Amino acid sequence: MSWTFSERARKLTSSAIREILKVTERPEVISFAGGLPSPATFPVDRIRKACEDILTTAPSPALQYGPTEGYLPLREWVAERYSKDGVKIGVNQVLITTGSQQGLDLLGKVLIDVGSRVLVETPTYLGALQAFSLSEPTFVSVPSDDSGPIPSALTRDLTDGARFMYCLPNFQNPTGRRLPTDRRQQLTKIAGEAGLLLLEDDPYGALSYKGEQLPTLLSMNPQGVVHMGSFSKVFAPGFRVGYLIAPEKLHGKLVQAKQAADLHTPSFTQRVVHEAIKTGFLDDHIPKIRELYASQCRVMLEAMKHHFPASVQWNEPEGGMFIWVKLPKGVDSMKLLDKAIAQNVAFVPGAPFFANEPQSNTLRLSFVTVPQAKIEEGIAKLGALLKSEIGG
Repeated sequence: MSWTFSERARKLTSSAIREILKVTERPEVISFAGGLPSPATFPVDRIRKACEDILTTAPSPALQYGPTEGYLPLREWVAERYSKDGVKIGVNQVLITTGSQQGLDLLGKVLIDVGSRVLVETPTYLGALQAFSLSEPTFVSVPSDDSGPIPSALTRDLTDGARFMYCLPNFQNPTGRRLPTDRRQQLTKIAGEAGLLLLEDDPYGALSYKGEQLPTLLSMNPQGVVHMGSFSKVFAPGFRVGYLIAPEKLHGKLVQAKQAADLHTPSFTQRVVHEAIKTGFLDDHIPKIRELYASQCRVMLEAMKHHFPASVQWNEPEGGMFIWVKLPKGVDSMKLLDKAIAQNVAFVPGAPFFANEPQSNTLRLSFVTVPQAKIEEGIAKLGALLKSEIGG
């Protein structure tokens, strides 16, 4: 039987990361590929207790359809959490999403027409490129360096006609970099003057190894920023509970788009998350995640210093889950991956993270799910492969 796919469907491609993860399911593979939270951080006992409480005290509403906007007490929790630094967030600005990935999908549907100009960092999150690509925009890459997008690059030629700029200020996926406070101020000022909407994607902001958090873009311009957050990295990704905070006029359109997508995020998972976190649990839990990830990161960085060739460069992240690696020019990390997998080591090539002009001599390493002994073993193997390919 023949199928007639839409033009949009014909342009769909698989995530390079998801395809690599299929290979890394083999137990013998040491995988630095997946951007998955460590299962060691999942608060199983807390979740079990919350499930029991919900099914005892409110089983019917927990298992019933719910409002598109989300479970009101959870929305109130989010609004209160972000009402600081002189900014008041109203509950009518908060939309609970089925993972923060749905937030990207909804924003693309509501804000992008075919050919619309969309500004993105260089490089940027692959999942955002996938979500926005469904609406067929024209991606414009904003010049960036090791500290993130360069605000002075946002000239009128770049911003005029753009629907929004998508950015990840905190421990970005894939690079692990964090946008300094002065750049945040410059970025929001320039964007505000240009009438450019900023989409602030912030799944990693709480994961600073030292615990300090920089002010959000939202706090600097609440009416010019959409802020996206998630419970996946600080609680458990299997619940698929995220949220976004948007100006009320935009919020209403996002609610309509969500009604067409899934009616609402599952009532049960929303209530379990709220039951587990409502009394301050995350304030005690997140420091434990930071400590674990900081330790894992130190082990990987030390191993890289010992085993990688001198011509290879990488960052030293202050938080998050990723290390970004630059190989000498001319080295293709996609071809290198095949050889690495043959030695039971995996990583993510960097080229798919670029909206334009991909840099094939880059790659991303994630350290949070691999035991420390395996980190050292995997980095030693990868270092030996790099030395054989590019010298030492």
